[in-house]
Amino acid sequence: MTNPVQTLSKSLTVNDNPFMKPVEWLSLLLLAGVILVVLPLALDAFRLNLVGKYLTYAFVALGLVICWGYAGILSLGQGVFFGLGGYCMAMYLKLEASSVENTKIQSTPGIPDFMDWNQITALPWFWTPFKSLPLTLLLVIAVPVAFAFIISVAMFKRRVGGTYFAIITQAIAAILTILIVGQQGFTGGINGITDLRTLNGWDIRTDHAKFILYFVNGGLLIGCILLAQYVKKSKLGRILVAMRDKEDRVRFSGYSVAGFKVFAFCLAAAFAAIGGAMFTLQVGFMSPSFVGIVPSIEMVIYAAVGGRLSLFGAVWGTLLVNFAKTSFSESFPDLWLFGLGALFIAVVLAFPNGLAGIWREHIEPRLTRRAKSLRPPEPIAVPRGVPHGAPAE
Repeated sequence: MTNPVQTLSKSLTVNDNPFMKPVEWLSLLLLAGVILVVLPLALDAFRLNLVGKYLTYAFVALGLVICWGYAGILSLGQGVFFGLGGYCMAMYLKLEASSVENTKIQSTPGIPDFMDWNQITALPWFWTPFKSLPLTLLLVIAVPVAFAFIISVAMFKRRVGGTYFAIITQAIAAILTILIVGQQGFTGGINGITDLRTLNGWDIRTDHAKFILYFVNGGLLIGCILLAQYVKKSKLGRILVAMRDKEDRVRFSGYSVAGFKVFAFCLAAAFAAIGGAMFTLQVGFMSPSFVGIVPSIEMVIYAAVGGRLSLFGAVWGTLLVNFAKTSFSESFPDLWLFGLGALFIAVVLAFPNGLAGIWREHIEPRLTRRAKSLRPPEPIAVPRGVPHGAPAE
């Protein structure tokens, strides 16, 4: 009788899967073509910037594919890391816009306007590192990942998971939102950090700047897809799947389940932080409305509609849900929330594996059968030594 622990260990060490199958390369090329070629040619500057905002949410959906789809960790607080990354970038942009020359009419020149309105006379110490662009780019990822590390170590070392972990992340999102709103003098309060103008002297408010930022956004998204694909196809990815399906077997095999969960959660946080920073650059502000419970649940919907086991499906799901959200809100401003909820319920009930499941279960098999039917029949091999036209024995 085979030992299940030995079988699991063998399956984790054997890897005969390529980095990407041909159909996955085709999916990547199709996605890149739509994002980087078709949409920039087909849409005006306003709509293209709107799509750029949608793509920033796709970073969060990618992280959820790794965290939720492969590691089995449902997080309802990814807006926290999206917001932290966005706030880190916004703090740099706000300090650059708050030069002494630009704020000379304030009672305390050289600090952000909302600090002056709240009678703060000196720049807080935790704002000082954001005067440097290289340090800001580092902190955009480091701060959310460090926060995710603290949360995940505290939870996973105590084997807190499942519904309890989801509720805790939701509570953290609510707490951080209340904290940001309450500390108005340091964070801008309910309005957030606004009036962001330049990035290292480059005006980000022009249509040309937003056009360039759109391609930077798309390029970073493709890079994150490739990184997530590498994790998915590596031994680490197979351990995450095994941990999701049979956590006790992975633990009995000698692997640190808590350590792998911490890694998956931190990687998802890093992806979300990149999306938040690009959102700030693309849209021009950051507020606590993108940190709380509602946006965090919407981000889970993106991954669920696209398919929580598909990296490409997560991106398509994000685009579909946000396009639907924009269309419903423009056409039916009083009913768009009901339409969005109906879309999510319909997809989950009819196609629990999302858009990727529709492709994998319904479209791809038909295309495969169609391709086989179009192939010419293989010639019948004639045995050697039999004259042409003579019957073979």
